[in-house]
Amino acid sequence: MTGAMLQQVPKLRRGFRMQWEPVQNCHVLLYPEGMIKLNDSAGEILKQVDGQSNVAQIIASLSARFPGVPGIDEDILAFMEVASAQFWIELQ
Repeated sequence: MTGAMLQQVPKLRRGFRMQWEPVQNCHVLLYPEGMIKLNDSAGEILKQVDGQSNVAQIIASLSARFPGVPGIDEDILAFMEVASAQFWIELQ
């Protein structure tokens, strides 16, 4: 699935919205039933999810922003798999 995922375009699921929450001092993912606090890495990845860029482009963008981070591509792929399994994003 990982190789096929590179060409897929992630987008936030309907009803989900990401925003900076000053009180929490982090990005959060809001949905009708609640809120998910995101760590810094998850926030940086989800900021790239625009419904137009595919996973490979997101990896390239974050690799350029954070050069020298070992295994960043595997971390992003793992996050995409978890976010999809948790129904935070859709992969098209």
